[in-house]
Amino acid sequence: MFVSPAREGVLRRFTAEDEGRKLARHAGAASRICEWPGAGGDCRKGEVTLAQQMRAARLHEPGQPFRVDLLDVPQPRPRDALVQVKACGIIPNMNAIVSGKLWHHLPKLPAVMGLDAAGIVVKPPEGHSAVKLGDRVYINPFLSCGVCLHCRSGRPLLCGDAALRGYFGFSAKGAALLEEYPYGGLSEYVTASAASLVKLPDEVTFEQGARWGYLCTSFSALRRGGVGAGSWIAINGVTGTLGVGAAMLALAMGVTRILGWGRNRAVLDRLKQLAPRRVDTMALGDQAIVPWVLERTENAGVDLLLDCTGRGGPAAPVLDAQGAVKRGGATMNIGALAEPLALIPTQFMTAAKQYRGSNWFTNEEAALVADMARVGALDLAAWEPRIYPLSGINDALRDIWEQPPGGFANLVVAPDK
Repeated sequence: MFVSPAREGVLRRFTAEDEGRKLARHAGAASRICEWPGAGGDCRKGEVTLAQQMRAARLHEPGQPFRVDLLDVPQPRPRDALVQVKACGIIPNMNAIVSGKLWHHLPKLPAVMGLDAAGIVVKPPEGHSAVKLGDRVYINPFLSCGVCLHCRSGRPLLCGDAALRGYFGFSAKGAALLEEYPYGGLSEYVTASAASLVKLPDEVTFEQGARWGYLCTSFSALRRGGVGAGSWIAINGVTGTLGVGAAMLALAMGVTRILGWGRNRAVLDRLKQLAPRRVDTMALGDQAIVPWVLERTENAGVDLLLDCTGRGGPAAPVLDAQGAVKRGGATMNIGALAEPLALIPTQFMTAAKQYRGSNWFTNEEAALVADMARVGALDLAAWEPRIYPLSGINDALRDIWEQPPGGFANLVVAPDK
């Protein structure tokens, strides 16, 4: 992790750029593949020259800067594919995870990190597979144990020993799963099971695909909340990565009224401009939440309150907003709010309300979002890509921590740059 100067009280800057340039010279042309025509290459269809070595950004010690190392290109098992990574998403929470100070179980160090990656299949699985050479894909990092009650019941998202590759395990057993797929998205190549790959249409850029994890987390929560045409929703923390994605998805899903609040006034203004007749926003502190929402929902409240408050955020706004949830409505947490909530159970009982969590998404849901983007129902053009080379990983982590850019900014590392 790039340790925040604000947190440590010391101005500390590190960049792996010089080291990355040196390794790039060693890797040379061999660190690039002869890609599928139309994806930037010029070789004949079906002919691919694979590299022998690659660059990867590895975490050697918790809380310390990443280093760019030269590694052998991983060899996929027969059921796996080899993917050239074109973009890996950088998210605010990554700083906290790689600090090693939280409950998360980090992979064995040194480790190639990187949660959400998108790229091109350069070696498909052997035998019959829907995954083909040249496919543009998002790699779903979710790994489940496969043997617990929930996994055996077809509900792997409830697995208590799951892991997110390139990130952490939910338990010590979950961390062991990371040894099966030890390469995260901050590397030029990764291996991936065919089942973990979601095909991306040409309408989705690799930079957009590298945000699929956060986008689909919002989508899954909206689906679980049963929203659609005629629904009224509110989003707490609407200006962040999860919140902006949720607002864009809600528009695509036909939600009639989308209300949101946060602290970044510039992002709030941009959100309202997406659909002024359907989206309304408020800066926290300008007005009390409940009367503001009730005024815009015929005094009934919203069907779903989506809480996107991140780790370390305050519980007060979502707690205050409970009075703005419609009778029979629900609050859905997806932002990893850690502060305790002083909920009053009788208020939930008498109004038949729910408080729920939603932790990830299925590949089916990821494919649905891709199809929405393919046909133009979901417009991702408002995202602003900010692309860092692999040697700039520490700069990216510093920037997203010290100067949070808001949910329209899409920070990615391009390992091939």
